[in-house]
Amino acid sequence: MLKTYEKYIVKNFFSKIVLLSIIFLSLIIILSVLEEISFFKDLKVNFILPYLITFLGAPITLFEIFPFIFLISTQFLFYDLFKKDELILLKTNGLSNMKIIKILFFSSFIIGVFTVLIFYNAASKLKFFYLDIKNDYSRDNKYLAVVTDSGLWLKDEINEKTLIVKANYMKDNFLIDVVINEFNKDFNLNRTIQSNKINISNELWVVNDPTITEKNITEKDSKNFRLQTSFNTEIINSLFSNISTLNLLELFDLKKDYEKLGYSSKEIQIHLLNLFTTPIFYGILTVLSSIIMFNVNRNKSLFFHAIFGVLMSVIIYYINFIFNSLGNNGEIPAVASILIPLICLTIFSIIGLIRINEK
Repeated sequence: MLKTYEKYIVKNFFSKIVLLSIIFLSLIIILSVLEEISFFKDLKVNFILPYLITFLGAPITLFEIFPFIFLISTQFLFYDLFKKDELILLKTNGLSNMKIIKILFFSSFIIGVFTVLIFYNAASKLKFFYLDIKNDYSRDNKYLAVVTDSGLWLKDEINEKTLIVKANYMKDNFLIDVVINEFNKDFNLNRTIQSNKINISNELWVVNDPTITEKNITEKDSKNFRLQTSFNTEIINSLFSNISTLNLLELFDLKKDYEKLGYSSKEIQIHLLNLFTTPIFYGILTVLSSIIMFNVNRNKSLFFHAIFGVLMSVIIYYINFIFNSLGNNGEIPAVASILIPLICLTIFSIIGLIRINEK
């Protein structure tokens, strides 16, 4: 059971997180709504729509900057404690610097757990609705890519034709065991193309040894057949890249489907690992920020602490970004891309705790 002064710290810390979250959410909405108004300006839509989808997309952006919010919240908490001399009062009640850090660490960890299990799952679903609405008005809605347990499915509209492509799986620049149904503008079947392997490195696909069925006549062609599409390897990968629209259970299901089809699941693995380590990451950031605050000049202004927090956040963000990119590109294992930055932050925190200023 927490004592009164421990509850006071937790309450103040949580209130700082809520306040900063509201401030940053407001900024996200203001900046995003301008972008959405620009997107819809030439389209005949209800004037409310840009504002509506802004609110749908904003929560997931807020989730992405939560580490920054935790850093700044910790610094603002200590700024208040220093300014009002409350830290002295807390220490007279037997609360050491180390114990304050311990309280903040576990508070951050618990908030992090709820953030992932509740806030992220809700925000990802809202992001799904956001993209679903926006895709209806996007120029790119003419093509679609979906992975199911039966394989990879593509829809493409090009030259007044619709192509429905089904492949067992994708490997490097090739689709394997492919069936393509080609429909005319009235959606009547023109022909069916079957192939064991299709090179999709560019939009002009190279179909190896195709079997073509047209008007109930099936012909086997030993020559490579070329088919113009809107897809290449890069475009297909980009259509699968928005995993922030999936909640935890959906991410697990998609990872299984990818592995079953032989499709790379590294990006999903890294995203899941990021989510699982989020509570400990928030905790370590709070510890690191607390250690710094105990060792900086306590007479510095609020502006100084805010700028210092921003610089720390930028550095940590780019370190994470670099290692995540290395993991996604397969240059280092997915687990290493998450754990290396986390271990480095932990080591810095431990060193700081050993040398902590108890004055």
